[in-house]
This record gives sequence, C-alpha cells and structure tokens, in this order.
Amino acid sequence: MAIRILRLGSPRRRGEGPRLGTVRRPPRGVGKQDYAQRNFYDAWLPELAPSDALLAWDRSRPFTPARWAQFARRYRREMTLPGAHRLLALIALLSQHTNLSVGCYCEDETYCHRRVLRDLLTEAGAVIAG
Repeated sequence: MAIRILRLGSPRRRGEGPRLGTVRRPPRGVGKQDYAQRNFYDAWLPELAPSDALLAWDRSRPFTPARWAQFARRYRREMTLPGAHRLLALIALLSQHTNLSVGCYCEDETYCHRRVLRDLLTEAGAVIAG
C-alpha cells in the first residue's frame, strides 16, 4: 500500500488506486463526468493546491532557484492551515492501508508543488511508492 505522485492525465498504472487531484482548477475543456475516464482524477482536493495568490506571485517574475525555494516555503506554510493539514494526515493514514495517487498537471515534478507535497506526505507518515 502506498501513494504514487504523478502527472494528472497520464495513463493509469495497475494498482495505483484512486487519483486525487491537488490542483486549483479542473482540467479545461473536460466535462466533470469525464475527469476520471480521461485519467485526471477521481476526487478533487483543491485545498492541497497552491493558493491563487501564491500562483500569481510565482508567475509574476522569471524563474530562479531562489524564487523556487521561496515558493516552496510559502506553499509549505499554506499546508499548515487546518484544512490542508487534516487532509495531509488523512492521506498519509490511508496510504498505510490502500493504494492512492496524488498529482497535478505539471509535466516535470522538479519545480512543481507536488515535489513539496511528496515531502509533506512523507513527513506526515505516508508510504510513498518509489
């Protein structure tokens, strides 16, 4: 039993379990009835996505490694809010008993909130699939 961290919309893997979308917005041009069928997500958890304000700040200037570090710190701070914190704890607990997947739309996890989310889930005691 474990959590997979993945890109939403990618082909499903055998045994990955339900997909949780940790994105601020649903996929464009896709009807709600097709989210799961088109491999986006089975359940939407925008509470685990960076806030609109943080995303706007992130896009307001060119990328630098220092800016990424600041983004990661701010996102971590947002994830200490009670709703997000409780969801992280729940997902971590569930990962010890069933397979789950969490993700977002970014092609590369290197400078994506799901990289930080992976660390937050690990810190909360989640079992993360390699």
